[in-house]
Amino acid sequence: MSQSTMLICTTLLALSCTLSGCSEGGSTSKPSTSEVVTSTEASMVFVNAQVYTVNTKQPWAEAVAIQGNKIVYVGSDTQAQSYITERTEVIDLKGKMLMPGFHDVHIHPLESASEVTQFTLPGYASEDEYIDRLYEASLSNPNTDWLIGYGHEIATLLDMQTSPLAVLDEAIPERPVIIMEQTSHSMWVNSKALALAGITANSKDPVGGVIGRDEQGNLNGILYDNAGNQLMELAMNSRPDAQTQDYFGLIEYTMPELNKVGITSISDARTYWQREHLQTWQRVADEDKLTLRVSLGLWAYPQMSDEKQIVSLKSMFSRPSDSLLKVDQVKFYMDGILVNSTAAMHEPYEVNWLNLYQNKGLNYFTQARLEKYIQALEPTGFDFNIHGIGDRGIHEALNAIENASNGHARHRITHLEVVAPADMPRFAKLNVIADAQVAGEFSQPEHWSENIPLIGAQRSQNLVPIKSLQRANATLTLSSDWNVSTFNPFVGISHAISRAPQNITLAQAIAAYTINGAYAMRQEHLVGSIEVGKRADLVVLESNLFDLTAEQIKQVTAELTLLDGEVVYQAY
Repeated sequence: MSQSTMLICTTLLALSCTLSGCSEGGSTSKPSTSEVVTSTEASMVFVNAQVYTVNTKQPWAEAVAIQGNKIVYVGSDTQAQSYITERTEVIDLKGKMLMPGFHDVHIHPLESASEVTQFTLPGYASEDEYIDRLYEASLSNPNTDWLIGYGHEIATLLDMQTSPLAVLDEAIPERPVIIMEQTSHSMWVNSKALALAGITANSKDPVGGVIGRDEQGNLNGILYDNAGNQLMELAMNSRPDAQTQDYFGLIEYTMPELNKVGITSISDARTYWQREHLQTWQRVADEDKLTLRVSLGLWAYPQMSDEKQIVSLKSMFSRPSDSLLKVDQVKFYMDGILVNSTAAMHEPYEVNWLNLYQNKGLNYFTQARLEKYIQALEPTGFDFNIHGIGDRGIHEALNAIENASNGHARHRITHLEVVAPADMPRFAKLNVIADAQVAGEFSQPEHWSENIPLIGAQRSQNLVPIKSLQRANATLTLSSDWNVSTFNPFVGISHAISRAPQNITLAQAIAAYTINGAYAMRQEHLVGSIEVGKRADLVVLESNLFDLTAEQIKQVTAELTLLDGEVVYQAY
Protein backbone atom coordinates (compact mmCIF):
# COMPACT_ATOMS: atom_id res chain seq x y z
CA MET A 1 0.00 0.00 0.00
CA SER A 2 1.32 3.45 -0.91
CA GLN A 3 2.22 6.05 1.72
CA SER A 4 -0.53 8.36 0.39
CA THR A 5 -3.12 5.65 0.79
CA MET A 6 -2.00 5.03 4.35
CA LEU A 7 -2.88 8.64 5.18
CA ILE A 8 -6.61 7.90 4.90
CA CYS A 9 -6.59 7.08 8.59
CA THR A 10 -6.66 10.73 9.62
CA THR A 11 -9.50 11.41 7.20
CA LEU A 12 -11.55 8.45 8.33
CA LEU A 13 -11.12 9.34 11.99
CA ALA A 14 -13.25 12.39 11.24
CA LEU A 15 -16.11 10.31 9.88
CA SER A 16 -18.57 10.40 12.41
CA CYS A 17 -29.14 -12.56 9.53
CA THR A 18 -26.32 -13.34 7.58
CA LEU A 19 -26.21 -16.48 5.50
CA SER A 20 -28.01 -18.29 8.29
CA GLY A 21 -30.95 -16.15 7.30
CA CYS A 22 -30.59 -17.18 3.70
CA SER A 23 -29.45 -20.76 3.79
CA GLU A 24 -31.78 -21.34 0.89
CA GLY A 25 -29.46 -19.38 -1.37
CA GLY A 26 -26.11 -19.22 0.38
CA SER A 27 -22.81 -20.95 0.05
CA THR A 28 -19.67 -20.51 2.11
CA SER A 29 -16.20 -21.98 1.96
CA LYS A 30 -13.72 -22.20 4.85
CA PRO A 31 -10.24 -21.02 3.87
CA SER A 32 -7.49 -23.57 3.95
CA THR A 33 -4.87 -23.42 6.69
CA SER A 34 -2.26 -22.26 4.20
CA GLU A 35 -4.33 -19.12 3.52
CA VAL A 36 -4.44 -17.98 7.15
CA VAL A 37 -1.76 -15.41 7.93
CA THR A 38 -0.13 -16.14 11.29
CA SER A 39 1.76 -12.88 11.86
CA THR A 40 0.48 -10.80 14.78
CA GLU A 41 1.16 -7.50 13.05
CA ALA A 42 -1.51 -6.01 10.80
CA SER A 43 -1.04 -3.34 8.17
CA MET A 44 -4.58 -2.02 8.72
CA VAL A 45 -7.12 -2.52 11.49
CA PHE A 46 -10.75 -1.38 11.51
CA VAL A 47 -12.10 -0.89 15.03
CA ASN A 48 -15.33 0.32 16.63
CA ALA A 49 -17.30 -0.98 13.66
CA GLN A 50 -20.52 -2.86 13.07
CA VAL A 51 -19.01 -5.63 10.96
CA TYR A 52 -21.55 -7.71 9.07
CA THR A 53 -19.49 -10.68 7.93
CA VAL A 54 -21.98 -12.73 5.85
CA ASN A 55 -20.44 -15.71 7.68
CA THR A 56 -22.92 -17.99 9.42
CA LYS A 57 -20.41 -19.01 12.08
CA GLN A 58 -19.67 -15.43 13.11
CA PRO A 59 -22.35 -13.05 11.78
CA TRP A 60 -21.19 -9.88 13.54
CA ALA A 61 -17.92 -8.47 14.82
CA GLU A 62 -16.39 -5.21 16.05
CA ALA A 63 -12.98 -5.26 14.40
CA VAL A 64 -11.18 -6.55 11.33
CA ALA A 65 -7.40 -6.75 10.90
CA ILE A 66 -5.74 -6.89 7.49
CA GLN A 67 -2.18 -7.77 6.57
CA GLY A 68 -1.45 -6.81 3.00
CA ASN A 69 -4.40 -8.08 1.00
CA LYS A 70 -5.66 -10.69 3.45
CA ILE A 71 -7.91 -10.66 6.48
CA VAL A 72 -6.02 -11.96 9.51
CA TYR A 73 -8.51 -11.28 12.30
CA VAL A 74 -12.26 -10.84 12.74
CA GLY A 75 -13.59 -10.29 16.26
CA SER A 76 -13.64 -7.90 19.19
CA ASP A 77 -11.98 -4.51 19.53
CA THR A 78 -10.13 -5.76 22.60
CA GLN A 79 -8.46 -8.72 20.92
CA ALA A 80 -7.73 -6.68 17.79
CA GLN A 81 -5.25 -4.64 19.85
CA SER A 82 -2.74 -7.50 19.64
CA TYR A 83 -2.47 -6.92 15.86
CA ILE A 84 -1.63 -3.22 16.22
CA THR A 85 1.93 -1.84 16.21
CA GLU A 86 3.35 1.60 15.52
CA ARG A 87 3.29 0.70 11.81
CA THR A 88 -0.39 -0.30 11.74
CA GLU A 89 -2.99 2.00 10.25
CA VAL A 90 -5.87 2.06 12.75
CA ILE A 91 -9.22 3.21 11.40
CA ASP A 92 -11.92 4.05 13.91
CA LEU A 93 -15.25 3.62 12.10
CA LYS A 94 -17.20 5.18 15.00
CA GLY A 95 -19.98 2.60 14.74
CA LYS A 96 -20.31 2.57 10.96
CA MET A 97 -21.05 -0.63 9.06
CA LEU A 98 -18.31 -2.72 7.45
CA MET A 99 -19.30 -5.51 5.08
CA PRO A 100 -17.96 -7.49 2.10
CA GLY A 101 -17.74 -5.74 -1.27
CA PHE A 102 -20.73 -6.14 -3.56
CA HIS A 103 -20.85 -8.37 -6.63
CA ASP A 104 -22.79 -7.51 -9.79
CA VAL A 105 -22.84 -10.70 -11.83
CA HIS A 106 -24.85 -9.30 -14.75
CA ILE A 107 -23.74 -5.90 -16.02
CA HIS A 108 -22.72 -4.32 -19.34
CA PRO A 109 -19.74 -2.18 -18.35
CA LEU A 110 -18.19 -1.57 -21.78
CA GLU A 111 -21.37 -0.91 -23.72
CA SER A 112 -23.04 1.33 -21.19
CA ALA A 113 -20.41 4.05 -20.79
CA SER A 114 -18.68 4.08 -24.16
CA GLU A 115 -18.98 7.26 -26.20
CA VAL A 116 -18.99 5.21 -29.37
CA THR A 117 -22.75 5.78 -29.00
CA GLN A 118 -23.05 9.33 -30.29
CA PHE A 119 -26.48 10.49 -29.13
CA THR A 120 -29.39 9.61 -26.84
CA LEU A 121 -33.09 9.98 -27.55
CA PRO A 122 -35.87 10.30 -24.96
CA GLY A 123 -38.01 7.23 -24.40
CA TYR A 124 -41.13 8.99 -25.63
CA ALA A 125 -41.47 11.93 -28.05
CA SER A 126 -43.57 13.01 -31.00
CA GLU A 127 -42.47 12.22 -34.53
CA ASP A 128 -41.55 15.86 -35.13
CA GLU A 129 -39.54 16.01 -31.91
CA TYR A 130 -37.61 12.90 -32.92
CA ILE A 131 -36.92 14.34 -36.37
CA ASP A 132 -35.55 17.55 -34.83
CA ARG A 133 -33.33 15.66 -32.38
CA LEU A 134 -32.07 13.31 -35.07
CA TYR A 135 -31.24 16.20 -37.38
CA GLU A 136 -29.27 17.85 -34.56
CA ALA A 137 -27.42 14.58 -33.87
CA SER A 138 -26.42 14.39 -37.53
CA LEU A 139 -25.11 17.96 -37.51
CA SER A 140 -23.16 17.30 -34.31
CA ASN A 141 -21.44 14.23 -35.75
CA PRO A 142 -20.50 15.17 -39.31
CA ASN A 143 -17.45 12.95 -39.80
CA THR A 144 -18.64 9.43 -39.04
CA ASP A 145 -19.82 6.83 -41.54
CA TRP A 146 -22.60 5.63 -39.20
CA LEU A 147 -24.73 7.44 -36.67
CA ILE A 148 -25.25 5.28 -33.58
CA GLY A 149 -27.83 6.23 -30.97
CA TYR A 150 -29.72 4.90 -27.97
CA GLY A 151 -32.74 5.54 -25.84
CA HIS A 152 -36.22 5.22 -27.35
CA GLU A 153 -38.95 2.85 -26.16
CA ILE A 154 -40.28 0.23 -28.55
CA ALA A 155 -43.86 1.27 -27.72
CA THR A 156 -43.14 4.73 -29.12
CA LEU A 157 -42.25 3.33 -32.53
CA LEU A 158 -45.21 0.96 -32.59
CA ASP A 159 -47.56 3.85 -31.80
CA MET A 160 -46.29 6.11 -34.59
CA GLN A 161 -48.82 7.15 -37.22
CA THR A 162 -46.04 7.22 -39.80
CA SER A 163 -43.72 4.33 -40.49
CA PRO A 164 -40.68 4.50 -38.16
CA LEU A 165 -38.56 3.93 -41.26
CA ALA A 166 -40.04 7.00 -42.97
CA VAL A 167 -39.47 9.14 -39.87
CA LEU A 168 -35.81 8.19 -39.69
CA ASP A 169 -35.33 8.58 -43.44
CA GLU A 170 -36.80 12.08 -43.32
CA ALA A 171 -34.43 13.12 -40.54
CA ILE A 172 -31.25 11.50 -41.86
CA PRO A 173 -31.49 10.22 -45.43
CA GLU A 174 -27.83 10.36 -46.44
CA ARG A 175 -26.08 8.21 -43.80
CA PRO A 176 -26.82 4.85 -42.17
CA VAL A 177 -28.40 5.24 -38.73
CA ILE A 178 -28.99 2.67 -36.01
CA ILE A 179 -30.60 3.44 -32.64
CA MET A 180 -30.70 0.88 -29.84
CA GLU A 181 -33.92 0.64 -27.87
CA GLN A 182 -33.58 0.89 -24.08
CA THR A 183 -33.70 -2.86 -23.50
CA SER A 184 -31.21 -3.50 -26.39
CA HIS A 185 -33.70 -5.98 -27.87
CA SER A 186 -34.60 -3.94 -30.92
CA MET A 187 -32.92 -1.44 -33.23
CA TRP A 188 -34.45 1.45 -35.16
CA VAL A 189 -32.71 1.83 -38.53
CA ASN A 190 -33.04 3.85 -41.72
CA SER A 191 -33.02 2.75 -45.36
CA LYS A 192 -29.28 3.37 -45.74
CA ALA A 193 -28.54 0.98 -42.89
CA LEU A 194 -30.89 -1.68 -44.29
CA ALA A 195 -29.27 -1.39 -47.72
CA LEU A 196 -25.75 -1.80 -46.30
CA ALA A 197 -26.90 -4.94 -44.49
CA GLY A 198 -28.55 -6.27 -47.63
CA ILE A 199 -31.96 -6.42 -45.97
CA THR A 200 -34.99 -6.17 -48.26
CA ALA A 201 -38.69 -6.91 -47.94
CA ASN A 202 -37.90 -10.40 -49.27
CA SER A 203 -35.22 -11.14 -46.67
CA LYS A 204 -35.80 -14.03 -44.30
CA ASP A 205 -35.67 -13.53 -40.55
CA PRO A 206 -32.29 -14.53 -39.08
CA VAL A 207 -32.00 -17.07 -36.27
CA GLY A 208 -33.11 -15.43 -33.04
CA GLY A 209 -34.42 -12.31 -34.75
CA VAL A 210 -37.24 -10.69 -36.69
CA ILE A 211 -37.15 -8.13 -39.49
CA GLY A 212 -39.98 -5.72 -38.75
CA ARG A 213 -42.66 -5.22 -41.41
CA ASP A 214 -45.97 -3.39 -41.63
CA GLU A 215 -49.30 -5.07 -42.45
CA GLN A 216 -48.52 -4.88 -46.16
CA GLY A 217 -45.18 -6.62 -45.70
CA ASN A 218 -43.06 -3.50 -46.18
CA LEU A 219 -40.01 -2.93 -44.00
CA ASN A 220 -40.85 -0.62 -41.09
CA GLY A 221 -37.34 0.18 -39.81
CA ILE A 222 -37.47 -2.00 -36.67
CA LEU A 223 -35.13 -4.96 -36.29
CA TYR A 224 -35.95 -7.23 -33.38
CA ASP A 225 -33.42 -9.12 -31.26
CA ASN A 226 -30.70 -10.84 -33.29
CA ALA A 227 -31.73 -9.11 -36.52
CA GLY A 228 -30.80 -5.84 -34.82
CA ASN A 229 -27.73 -7.30 -33.12
CA GLN A 230 -26.21 -8.26 -36.45
CA LEU A 231 -26.70 -4.79 -37.88
CA MET A 232 -25.26 -3.18 -34.72
CA GLU A 233 -22.19 -5.37 -35.15
CA LEU A 234 -21.77 -3.90 -38.63
CA ALA A 235 -22.16 -0.35 -37.30
CA MET A 236 -19.79 -0.78 -34.38
CA ASN A 237 -17.09 -2.35 -36.51
CA SER A 238 -17.25 0.69 -38.81
CA ARG A 239 -15.95 2.90 -36.00
CA PRO A 240 -12.13 2.93 -35.89
CA ASP A 241 -12.25 4.60 -32.47
CA ALA A 242 -14.63 2.09 -30.87
CA GLN A 243 -12.00 0.30 -28.81
CA THR A 244 -10.51 3.57 -27.57
CA GLN A 245 -13.94 4.90 -26.60
CA ASP A 246 -14.73 1.65 -24.78
CA TYR A 247 -11.41 1.82 -22.92
CA PHE A 248 -11.80 5.38 -21.68
CA GLY A 249 -15.45 4.87 -20.77
CA LEU A 250 -14.39 1.94 -18.60
CA ILE A 251 -11.47 3.52 -16.76
CA GLU A 252 -12.79 7.08 -16.49
CA TYR A 253 -16.42 6.41 -15.59
CA THR A 254 -17.56 2.83 -15.11
CA MET A 255 -14.99 1.41 -12.71
CA PRO A 256 -14.80 4.53 -10.50
CA GLU A 257 -18.60 4.72 -10.30
CA LEU A 258 -18.93 1.02 -9.44
CA ASN A 259 -16.31 1.35 -6.70
CA LYS A 260 -18.17 4.42 -5.42
CA VAL A 261 -21.22 2.29 -4.55
CA GLY A 262 -19.13 -0.50 -3.02
CA ILE A 263 -18.95 -2.89 -5.98
CA THR A 264 -15.71 -4.88 -6.11
CA SER A 265 -16.57 -7.76 -8.47
CA ILE A 266 -18.53 -7.96 -11.73
CA SER A 267 -19.39 -10.29 -14.56
CA ASP A 268 -19.49 -8.66 -17.98
CA ALA A 269 -22.69 -10.19 -19.27
CA ARG A 270 -22.05 -9.66 -22.98
CA THR A 271 -18.42 -9.50 -24.07
CA TYR A 272 -18.58 -9.04 -27.84
CA TRP A 273 -15.30 -10.69 -28.76
CA GLN A 274 -15.77 -9.84 -32.45
CA ARG A 275 -15.80 -6.14 -31.48
CA GLU A 276 -12.44 -6.30 -29.66
CA HIS A 277 -14.07 -6.19 -26.22
CA LEU A 278 -11.69 -8.88 -25.04
CA GLN A 279 -8.67 -6.83 -26.13
CA THR A 280 -10.01 -3.78 -24.30
CA TRP A 281 -10.35 -5.68 -21.04
CA GLN A 282 -6.92 -7.23 -21.45
CA ARG A 283 -5.38 -3.81 -22.04
CA VAL A 284 -6.83 -2.51 -18.77
CA ALA A 285 -5.56 -5.58 -16.94
CA ASP A 286 -2.09 -5.38 -18.51
CA GLU A 287 -1.83 -1.72 -17.51
CA ASP A 288 -2.73 -2.67 -13.92
CA LYS A 289 -5.75 -0.38 -13.97
CA LEU A 290 -8.43 -2.86 -12.89
CA THR A 291 -10.22 -1.84 -9.70
CA LEU A 292 -12.60 -4.79 -9.84
CA ARG A 293 -12.49 -8.56 -10.02
CA VAL A 294 -13.91 -9.35 -13.45
CA SER A 295 -15.27 -12.46 -15.14
CA LEU A 296 -16.04 -12.02 -18.83
CA GLY A 297 -19.10 -13.63 -20.40
CA LEU A 298 -18.16 -14.19 -24.03
CA TRP A 299 -21.12 -13.55 -26.32
CA ALA A 300 -22.40 -16.64 -28.13
CA TYR A 301 -23.33 -15.51 -31.65
CA PRO A 302 -26.55 -17.30 -32.71
CA GLN A 303 -25.81 -17.02 -36.43
CA MET A 304 -22.30 -18.47 -36.17
CA SER A 305 -21.39 -22.06 -37.02
CA ASP A 306 -21.40 -24.08 -33.80
CA GLU A 307 -18.20 -25.91 -34.64
CA LYS A 308 -16.30 -22.71 -35.49
CA GLN A 309 -17.65 -20.85 -32.49
CA ILE A 310 -16.83 -23.63 -30.04
CA VAL A 311 -13.21 -23.67 -31.22
CA SER A 312 -13.00 -19.88 -30.87
CA LEU A 313 -14.53 -19.85 -27.39
CA LYS A 314 -12.20 -22.58 -26.14
CA SER A 315 -9.18 -20.61 -27.37
CA MET A 316 -10.19 -17.60 -25.27
CA PHE A 317 -10.73 -19.38 -21.93
CA SER A 318 -8.53 -18.04 -19.15
CA ARG A 319 -8.78 -18.41 -15.38
CA PRO A 320 -5.37 -17.47 -13.92
CA SER A 321 -5.33 -17.56 -10.15
CA ASP A 322 -3.15 -14.46 -9.86
CA SER A 323 -5.21 -12.14 -12.07
CA LEU A 324 -8.23 -9.95 -11.42
CA LEU A 325 -9.42 -10.75 -14.96
CA LYS A 326 -10.96 -14.11 -15.87
CA VAL A 327 -12.39 -15.21 -19.22
CA ASP A 328 -14.43 -18.14 -18.00
CA GLN A 329 -18.10 -17.56 -18.80
CA VAL A 330 -20.23 -17.64 -21.96
CA LYS A 331 -23.40 -15.61 -22.45
CA PHE A 332 -26.29 -17.35 -24.23
CA TYR A 333 -29.70 -15.96 -25.07
CA MET A 334 -32.52 -18.48 -24.98
CA ASP A 335 -35.15 -15.91 -25.93
CA GLY A 336 -36.05 -12.23 -26.25
CA ILE A 337 -38.21 -10.06 -23.98
CA LEU A 338 -41.87 -9.71 -23.06
CA VAL A 339 -42.44 -6.18 -24.37
CA ASN A 340 -41.40 -7.28 -27.88
CA SER A 341 -43.42 -10.52 -27.65
CA THR A 342 -40.13 -12.36 -28.28
CA ALA A 343 -39.66 -13.97 -24.84
CA ALA A 344 -40.19 -17.73 -25.29
CA MET A 345 -43.52 -18.70 -23.70
CA HIS A 346 -45.36 -21.99 -23.21
CA GLU A 347 -48.66 -20.41 -24.30
CA PRO A 348 -49.28 -17.83 -27.05
CA TYR A 349 -49.21 -14.08 -26.49
CA GLU A 350 -52.47 -12.16 -26.29
CA VAL A 351 -51.27 -10.01 -29.22
CA ASN A 352 -49.65 -11.03 -32.48
CA TRP A 353 -47.20 -8.39 -33.66
CA LEU A 354 -44.51 -10.42 -35.36
CA ASN A 355 -46.27 -13.47 -36.88
CA LEU A 356 -43.87 -15.85 -35.19
CA TYR A 357 -44.56 -19.58 -35.27
CA GLN A 358 -47.41 -20.32 -32.82
CA ASN A 359 -46.95 -16.77 -31.46
CA LYS A 360 -44.93 -18.09 -28.51
CA GLY A 361 -41.82 -15.95 -28.86
CA LEU A 362 -38.48 -16.95 -30.35
CA ASN A 363 -35.26 -18.76 -29.56
CA TYR A 364 -31.76 -17.43 -30.11
CA PHE A 365 -30.50 -20.89 -29.17
CA THR A 366 -32.66 -23.99 -29.07
CA GLN A 367 -32.44 -26.52 -26.28
CA ALA A 368 -30.59 -28.94 -28.56
CA ARG A 369 -27.96 -26.36 -29.53
CA LEU A 370 -27.44 -25.34 -25.92
CA GLU A 371 -26.88 -28.98 -25.00
CA LYS A 372 -24.19 -29.19 -27.68
CA TYR A 373 -22.37 -26.17 -26.22
CA ILE A 374 -22.65 -27.49 -22.66
CA GLN A 375 -21.05 -30.79 -23.63
CA ALA A 376 -18.31 -29.06 -25.62
CA LEU A 377 -17.41 -26.21 -23.24
CA GLU A 378 -17.90 -27.55 -19.71
CA PRO A 379 -14.70 -29.66 -19.89
CA THR A 380 -12.78 -26.48 -20.70
CA GLY A 381 -14.12 -24.89 -17.51
CA PHE A 382 -16.75 -22.48 -18.81
CA ASP A 383 -19.85 -21.56 -16.81
CA PHE A 384 -22.86 -20.26 -18.74
CA ASN A 385 -24.83 -17.08 -18.10
CA ILE A 386 -28.13 -17.87 -19.83
CA HIS A 387 -30.67 -15.18 -20.64
CA GLY A 388 -34.13 -16.61 -19.93
CA ILE A 389 -37.22 -14.41 -19.55
CA GLY A 390 -40.20 -16.47 -20.68
CA ASP A 391 -41.35 -19.67 -19.00
CA ARG A 392 -40.56 -21.76 -22.08
CA GLY A 393 -37.07 -20.29 -22.48
CA ILE A 394 -36.29 -20.96 -18.81
CA HIS A 395 -37.74 -24.48 -19.03
CA GLU A 396 -35.66 -25.33 -22.09
CA ALA A 397 -32.48 -23.96 -20.49
CA LEU A 398 -33.07 -26.15 -17.42
CA ASN A 399 -33.74 -29.13 -19.69
CA ALA A 400 -30.47 -28.57 -21.54
CA ILE A 401 -28.50 -28.43 -18.30
CA GLU A 402 -30.24 -31.52 -16.94
CA ASN A 403 -29.55 -33.48 -20.14
CA ALA A 404 -26.00 -32.36 -20.91
CA SER A 405 -24.21 -30.99 -17.84
CA ASN A 406 -21.58 -32.93 -15.97
CA GLY A 407 -22.98 -31.51 -12.72
CA HIS A 408 -19.86 -29.57 -11.75
CA ALA A 409 -20.57 -26.33 -13.61
CA ARG A 410 -22.06 -23.19 -12.07
CA HIS A 411 -24.47 -22.20 -14.80
CA ARG A 412 -27.00 -19.50 -14.08
CA ILE A 413 -30.20 -18.34 -15.71
CA THR A 414 -30.68 -14.61 -15.62
CA HIS A 415 -33.75 -12.30 -15.65
CA LEU A 416 -36.35 -14.97 -14.74
CA GLU A 417 -39.42 -12.86 -15.35
CA VAL A 418 -42.00 -15.63 -15.90
CA VAL A 419 -41.05 -18.90 -14.20
CA ALA A 420 -43.32 -21.96 -14.28
CA PRO A 421 -44.01 -23.20 -10.71
CA ALA A 422 -42.93 -26.72 -11.70
CA ASP A 423 -39.50 -25.40 -12.65
CA MET A 424 -38.82 -23.65 -9.32
CA PRO A 425 -37.33 -26.70 -7.51
CA ARG A 426 -35.22 -27.63 -10.55
CA PHE A 427 -32.78 -24.78 -9.84
CA ALA A 428 -31.63 -26.37 -6.59
CA LYS A 429 -31.83 -29.90 -7.95
CA LEU A 430 -29.61 -29.05 -10.93
CA ASN A 431 -27.39 -26.56 -9.04
CA VAL A 432 -28.45 -23.76 -11.40
CA ILE A 433 -28.00 -20.24 -10.01
CA ALA A 434 -31.07 -18.00 -10.22
CA ASP A 435 -29.93 -14.50 -11.18
CA ALA A 436 -32.50 -11.70 -10.98
CA GLN A 437 -32.63 -7.95 -11.43
CA VAL A 438 -35.06 -5.94 -9.31
CA ALA A 439 -33.41 -2.51 -9.21
CA GLY A 440 -35.47 -1.25 -12.15
CA GLU A 441 -38.82 0.29 -11.35
CA PHE A 442 -40.42 -1.77 -14.13
CA SER A 443 -39.81 -4.93 -12.08
CA GLN A 444 -41.85 -3.65 -9.14
CA PRO A 445 -45.28 -5.22 -8.49
CA GLU A 446 -47.12 -2.00 -9.29
CA HIS A 447 -45.90 -2.37 -12.90
CA TRP A 448 -46.81 -6.02 -13.36
CA SER A 449 -50.25 -5.16 -14.75
CA GLU A 450 -48.58 -3.43 -17.71
CA ASN A 451 -47.91 -6.89 -19.12
CA ILE A 452 -51.57 -7.96 -19.07
CA PRO A 453 -52.21 -6.91 -22.71
CA LEU A 454 -49.28 -9.11 -23.74
CA ILE A 455 -49.59 -12.25 -21.61
CA GLY A 456 -52.86 -11.92 -19.68
CA ALA A 457 -53.55 -11.35 -16.00
CA GLN A 458 -52.54 -14.76 -14.64
CA ARG A 459 -49.09 -14.83 -16.24
CA SER A 460 -48.48 -11.18 -15.28
CA GLN A 461 -48.48 -12.01 -11.56
CA ASN A 462 -45.35 -12.74 -9.52
CA LEU A 463 -42.91 -11.58 -12.16
CA VAL A 464 -39.26 -12.11 -11.18
CA PRO A 465 -40.32 -14.45 -8.34
CA ILE A 466 -37.29 -14.16 -6.06
CA LYS A 467 -39.18 -15.19 -2.91
CA SER A 468 -40.56 -18.31 -4.56
CA LEU A 469 -37.09 -19.22 -5.88
CA GLN A 470 -35.55 -18.63 -2.44
CA ARG A 471 -38.18 -20.87 -0.83
CA ALA A 472 -37.37 -23.52 -3.43
CA ASN A 473 -33.76 -23.43 -2.17
CA ALA A 474 -32.32 -21.88 -5.31
CA THR A 475 -28.97 -20.12 -4.99
CA LEU A 476 -30.09 -16.55 -5.67
CA THR A 477 -27.94 -13.71 -7.00
CA LEU A 478 -29.09 -10.15 -7.54
CA SER A 479 -27.56 -8.02 -10.28
CA SER A 480 -28.28 -4.88 -12.29
CA ASP A 481 -28.20 -5.47 -16.06
CA TRP A 482 -26.91 -1.88 -16.17
CA ASN A 483 -27.74 0.27 -18.03
CA VAL A 484 -31.23 -1.26 -18.22
CA SER A 485 -31.34 -0.68 -14.44
CA THR A 486 -29.15 1.26 -12.04
CA PHE A 487 -26.06 -0.55 -10.80
CA ASN A 488 -26.57 0.89 -7.30
CA PRO A 489 -26.87 -2.21 -5.06
CA PHE A 490 -28.67 -0.24 -2.36
CA VAL A 491 -31.58 0.34 -4.74
CA GLY A 492 -31.57 -3.36 -5.64
CA ILE A 493 -31.55 -4.38 -1.98
CA SER A 494 -34.31 -1.91 -1.13
CA HIS A 495 -36.55 -3.28 -3.86
CA ALA A 496 -35.72 -6.90 -3.04
CA ILE A 497 -36.96 -6.57 0.54
CA SER A 498 -40.07 -4.51 -0.26
CA ARG A 499 -41.57 -5.97 -3.46
CA ALA A 500 -44.24 -8.08 -1.76
CA PRO A 501 -45.44 -10.68 -2.49
CA GLN A 502 -42.10 -11.50 -4.13
CA ASN A 503 -39.81 -10.01 -1.48
CA ILE A 504 -36.98 -11.56 0.52
CA THR A 505 -35.26 -10.70 3.80
CA LEU A 506 -32.43 -8.20 4.11
CA ALA A 507 -29.97 -10.95 5.02
CA GLN A 508 -30.98 -12.89 1.94
CA ALA A 509 -30.63 -9.83 -0.29
CA ILE A 510 -27.15 -9.06 1.05
CA ALA A 511 -26.12 -12.68 0.53
CA ALA A 512 -27.36 -12.49 -3.05
CA TYR A 513 -25.06 -9.50 -3.67
CA THR A 514 -22.04 -10.95 -1.84
CA ILE A 515 -21.35 -14.61 -1.06
CA ASN A 516 -23.74 -15.96 -3.69
CA GLY A 517 -22.28 -13.65 -6.31
CA ALA A 518 -18.82 -14.85 -5.29
CA TYR A 519 -20.00 -18.43 -5.74
CA ALA A 520 -21.28 -17.62 -9.25
CA MET A 521 -17.83 -16.23 -10.09
CA ARG A 522 -15.98 -19.20 -8.51
CA GLN A 523 -14.31 -17.00 -5.93
CA GLU A 524 -16.21 -17.71 -2.72
CA HIS A 525 -12.97 -19.09 -1.27
CA LEU A 526 -11.43 -15.63 -1.73
CA VAL A 527 -14.18 -13.05 -1.19
CA GLY A 528 -17.89 -12.63 -0.54
CA SER A 529 -17.67 -12.78 3.26
CA ILE A 530 -15.38 -11.40 5.94
CA GLU A 531 -13.37 -14.34 7.25
CA VAL A 532 -9.78 -14.99 8.25
CA GLY A 533 -7.76 -15.96 5.19
CA LYS A 534 -10.01 -14.24 2.66
CA ARG A 535 -9.03 -11.21 0.61
CA ALA A 536 -9.82 -7.75 1.90
CA ASP A 537 -12.57 -6.69 -0.53
CA LEU A 538 -14.54 -4.50 1.84
CA VAL A 539 -16.92 -1.56 1.93
CA VAL A 540 -17.69 0.92 4.71
CA LEU A 541 -21.26 2.23 4.78
CA GLU A 542 -22.49 5.40 6.43
CA SER A 543 -25.30 3.48 8.18
CA ASN A 544 -26.11 -0.03 9.32
CA LEU A 545 -28.56 -1.42 6.75
CA PHE A 546 -30.31 -3.44 9.46
CA ASP A 547 -31.33 -0.22 11.23
CA LEU A 548 -33.04 1.28 8.17
CA THR A 549 -36.31 1.01 6.30
CA ALA A 550 -36.36 -0.13 2.69
CA GLU A 551 -36.80 3.45 1.51
CA GLN A 552 -33.89 4.65 3.65
CA ILE A 553 -31.62 1.91 2.28
CA LYS A 554 -31.98 3.45 -1.20
CA GLN A 555 -30.23 6.57 0.07
CA VAL A 556 -27.27 4.83 1.71
CA THR A 557 -23.81 5.64 0.37
CA ALA A 558 -20.45 3.92 0.61
CA GLU A 559 -17.69 5.86 2.35
CA LEU A 560 -14.74 3.59 1.61
CA THR A 561 -14.16 0.67 -0.76
CA LEU A 562 -11.18 -1.68 -0.64
CA LEU A 563 -10.13 -4.18 -3.30
CA ASP A 564 -7.47 -6.68 -2.27
CA GLY A 565 -6.59 -4.46 0.68
CA GLU A 566 -6.10 -1.34 -1.47
CA VAL A 567 -8.35 1.71 -1.34
CA VAL A 568 -10.17 2.10 -4.66
CA TYR A 569 -12.70 4.66 -3.43
CA GLN A 570 -13.01 7.00 -0.46
CA ALA A 571 -15.71 9.60 -0.01
CA TYR A 572 -13.38 12.37 1.23
